[in-house]
Amino acid sequence: MRKIIEKILSESINVKEEFVLENIEDIIKFADKIVTAFTNDRKLMLCGNGGSAADAQHLAAEFVNRFVLERPPLPAIALTTDTSVLTSVGNDYSFDYVFSKQVKALGMEGDVLLVISTSGNSPNVLEAAKAAKQEGIYVVGFAGCSGGELSNLADLPMVVKSDSTARIQETHILVGHIVCQLVDYMLFQQGSSND
Repeated sequence: MRKIIEKILSESINVKEEFVLENIEDIIKFADKIVTAFTNDRKLMLCGNGGSAADAQHLAAEFVNRFVLERPPLPAIALTTDTSVLTSVGNDYSFDYVFSKQVKALGMEGDVLLVISTSGNSPNVLEAAKAAKQEGIYVVGFAGCSGGELSNLADLPMVVKSDSTARIQETHILVGHIVCQLVDYMLFQQGSSND
């Protein structure tokens, strides 16, 4: 049991460290895009399936409530939470459109959409990205493995080079937390006497 735990820990650390160090500039760019959206009365939308849906909701909560700083709420919405919309679209059309219809209804040019798919090939996530691009919404794609089709659709693809769903998701939430902290810093701390 101990060896299993140590192996998991080592793999998780290695995947996260490699991703973050290789993608520092893109992580900063993502945070900067969110800051630009927030300072122009726009919002961050997020979506994904399963554990990635939970990550979308988790990160939206960090912005709406708070992350580390005591600061005003920031406009973020997880498109994974409205069961009436999800089941209505899924029933009347297809599960493939449960996010894209919300993007079309709620999104506007200048918003940012974070789509999360460990495979990079989830049809409903890909449809959301396509709808966002048509609306002039900047798309960031969190993926894993080879990035799948999402790596070609996203304005900023961020692909974790791992075939392990667990390691990919652990990296996604770490990067999400880093972005939350960077956004807080840029909006509320940068340029203060505490720099």
